[in-house]
Amino acid sequence: MQLNTFSIAARCPRTGQLGVAVSTAVPAVGAICPRIVAAVGAVSTQAWVNPYLAVDALDRLAAGDAAETALAAALAADPSRGVRQIGVVDAAGRAAAFTGEDCTPWFGHRTGAGYAIQGNMLTGPEVLEAMEAAFLGSEASELAERLLLTLEAGQAMGGDKRGKQSAALVVYEAEAYPLVDLRVDEHRHPVAELRRIWPIYLAQLRPFIAGMTRRGSAPPPAPEAVVRTLLIPPPYRPGGGGSV
Repeated sequence: MQLNTFSIAARCPRTGQLGVAVSTAVPAVGAICPRIVAAVGAVSTQAWVNPYLAVDALDRLAAGDAAETALAAALAADPSRGVRQIGVVDAAGRAAAFTGEDCTPWFGHRTGAGYAIQGNMLTGPEVLEAMEAAFLGSEASELAERLLLTLEAGQAMGGDKRGKQSAALVVYEAEAYPLVDLRVDEHRHPVAELRRIWPIYLAQLRPFIAGMTRRGSAPPPAPEAVVRTLLIPPPYRPGGGGSV
């Protein structure tokens, strides 16, 4: 599948969190592009998607390769790399990206300490420029908020030149399950919908996740405040949402 997409893969230097935010004019981008392994790396693979580029790059990161080496090794095994685009960030914050020469214009990528930003079939280079400025200008925020701000900046500058359809925000911390995994699979304004969902997640799901089992630790009792919240119909919970 061809996903003409704009995305960011990034790492937070304070927490070690790894995340990806992505949007495109194809349904369910969150099911295909982002792939993250906690304490290993974060990848967004797009354009004519080859999911095994992400799988192979993460395997190489887990074996000790840096982002650039892992990405080069994964691409070397793909004879169709000219139509691929991929961004990689490793657990040390090293970043690498690749954009094939046969991707759909406008296309390009930007990398720096802790981030890889990439896009194809964009309205122009200003999309990536705005995304980079938003990420670098939000260092005080938690990673998920920074990724969402970055996605919003790219959308505000035009994003995918065909329009809008889906978006996703995924962040891993220390556990094998995500801290954040929000997806808008089919919507007229998917990035704006992610922003609407974000405070509901913070109020209702973040406390639930905080009480979940951690690897190597005894399962904690269900937090009383979370239990009380979940017994309330969604519209009357903190943050609202849902229906009765």
